[in-house]
Amino acid sequence: MNAQVWSFPGGIHPPENKRQSTATPIQRPPLPRLLVLPLQQHIGAPALPCVEVGQRVLKGQMIAEPGSAISAALHAPTSGTVVALGEQPYPHASGLTAPAIVIDSDGQDEWAELAPCPEYASLSAVELLERIRHAGIAGLGGAGFPTAAKLATRPQDDLHTLVINGAECEPYISADDLLMRERAAELVQGIDILVHILQPEQVLIGIEDNKPEALAAVQAAIGERNVTLRAIPTKYPSGGERQLIQVLSGREVPSGGLPADIGMLCVNVGTTVAVADAVLRGRPLISRIATLTGAALERPCNVEALLGTPVGELLDFAGLDRSKLDRLILGGPLMGISLPSLDVPLIKTSNCLLAASATELPPAPPAMPCIRCGDCAQVCPASLLPQQLHYFALGAQHEQLQAHNLFDCIECGACAYVCPSSIPLVQYYRAAKADIRELQQRQLKAEQSRLRFEQRQDRLRREEEQRTVDRLARQERVARAQESEAKVEATVPAAQSVIERVKAEKAVGNAPDRLKRLKIEASMAQVALKKAEKQLASHDTEQLRAQVVELREAAGQVKAALAAAEAESHTAPAPLDNEATLKKARIDAAMARAQVKKSEKAFGESPTDEQRATLASLREDVERIERQLNELQGTAMPTEPKATQAVDGILALRQAKLVYIAQRDALRQAERDGASEEELGAVRQALAAAEAALHAAEDASGKAPPDLVRTDKHPMSATLRAARTELAYARADLKKLEREGAGNAALDTARARLQAAERAVADASGETP
Repeated sequence: MNAQVWSFPGGIHPPENKRQSTATPIQRPPLPRLLVLPLQQHIGAPALPCVEVGQRVLKGQMIAEPGSAISAALHAPTSGTVVALGEQPYPHASGLTAPAIVIDSDGQDEWAELAPCPEYASLSAVELLERIRHAGIAGLGGAGFPTAAKLATRPQDDLHTLVINGAECEPYISADDLLMRERAAELVQGIDILVHILQPEQVLIGIEDNKPEALAAVQAAIGERNVTLRAIPTKYPSGGERQLIQVLSGREVPSGGLPADIGMLCVNVGTTVAVADAVLRGRPLISRIATLTGAALERPCNVEALLGTPVGELLDFAGLDRSKLDRLILGGPLMGISLPSLDVPLIKTSNCLLAASATELPPAPPAMPCIRCGDCAQVCPASLLPQQLHYFALGAQHEQLQAHNLFDCIECGACAYVCPSSIPLVQYYRAAKADIRELQQRQLKAEQSRLRFEQRQDRLRREEEQRTVDRLARQERVARAQESEAKVEATVPAAQSVIERVKAEKAVGNAPDRLKRLKIEASMAQVALKKAEKQLASHDTEQLRAQVVELREAAGQVKAALAAAEAESHTAPAPLDNEATLKKARIDAAMARAQVKKSEKAFGESPTDEQRATLASLREDVERIERQLNELQGTAMPTEPKATQAVDGILALRQAKLVYIAQRDALRQAERDGASEEELGAVRQALAAAEAALHAAEDASGKAPPDLVRTDKHPMSATLRAARTELAYARADLKKLEREGAGNAALDTARARLQAAERAVADASGETP
């Protein structure tokens, strides 16, 4: 046995409490009447039922198929009838239900036909992985990752070391210890199969030195195989995957990475035995070894129980005294979860049921403020800063949490175990991880929605381009079929009709309706001209050139008429009409700005050439109306210089915003069009100048900054704050003396100090700050 081992940072040495459950061999409890089998007993997608209500199933028959590549099948633990498919109790602290299959046992325990493969060496790794996948094997050490998916990393990664995890470091749990004592030969068979699949250069087995019987049994079963067994020091959490790899090899798994990143793969001893059962004996995973322990049990022991067995029946088998039961924990006291009911079933990841009394595991005292003692950082096996993570978790500072490697936390509970302020640190970390994962899921969905929208826009754009091409092709065929004279005759009257309408508008007079109609005519003439120019650029013909000339002349005349009409409409009004004129100008300006915003929103970020021309025309109208409004304001209110100055400041700020938006849009369009660096540099300089002008306009607008008022929602007197601080120090000193094994005199002094501090806090709590 090679004694060379390394170590990992931090760690603690809590009381082991393992001997209670190792006094007897592995027991077999009675066959339960009802078995509840949740479809989600592993990491990944839940299994998919392949049976129906009323169907009879045999022991070992598949009743749910893997739901995806990261999933595990589910099999009937005994023969019986499927009586329900739906929501059932689930072993989780929330007490929520989950989809499950319920089997009513017939008591016959009749096996389905099995397909053992003792000559597995003749099979390829892919074939063996398929057998393991259909056997429903997931990690039995607590994580529950599908084993076939984990072993399939070999083709992608340069795997050189296989690590077998037999540390089992958490207090109370002894399931793996008894498994290695009684089934060491099956463990070695499973190792041989894994070696055949993975072809590693070396195999390392790590078992804590507080399990001498297991060490001896495994060493004897190994024989002459090229497998290295190492007895590692007893320290929690040496059973963590990353920590065990560091202890056995001296190598550290990188932050955010996996053991496969450094060419290593870690498998639990229970999972290894399940692989041997699946390949050599053809048995799927339908049972597991679990530890039943705690002061509320009369006969603590380890049992091989069928999956789906209600935990209440297992605890009754071990002599549960319900009057003593204060808390039922699934797992160990440090990483386990409290179960709200005895009706939940045993699942693949259930390695321990701890029925604790109130004296055995008393409730934690109320959490006090952090005193920054640093004990949590000293015991953290991942070299994190738990107190900083706690601070960031309280403030929901997700970026800081990820920057401080929150997801490297293995939630071992060592930090909370030594915290003198009794802060439930792990609960904060779990909640923060859940919030971050939820936020990432929302961001992923938003990104997927954005991609779908962009793809739809691209599809619509391509369809529109195709329709345009088809339309132009049809027009070209029509143009070739008709006589050029007919084209000219059809074009000239249209242009003359526009000119005639312009002349008619001139004779109407100075009415407001005339100006509105002229604007409509100008817009229509501009659109017709742009469309004709676009057709001319695609198909240069004599007829189209003549049409463009006529339309350009018509558009010029309409524009000239519109300019003349606007000049007439904005001549200096009579003194009594100044206010009405100014009001109308303001309404026109607001309507023009609203039209620009509406058009920008409708055209999107990628407008066509015609849409860009329309936007440019609308922006010119806004600038012209703004200039006219400024002139009217300068003449309408000469007796109010202060008000005019404030209005001018606001108008200047608004104009600066419009200029900045226009420059920003120009930069985006240049980037989309693939402009050169020189052109982009010029546009960026113009945008910077517009931004500076915007800031200057904001400073000159006269707007006062908002007042910031802070209120203390939780006031506290200085006396109460000092009393609480003294209480935290007193509690920390007492715990430190207890850990160091100080004498009775020192402990009595510390306890007296703690009692005095508690009375001081109680007295100060009634004061008003």
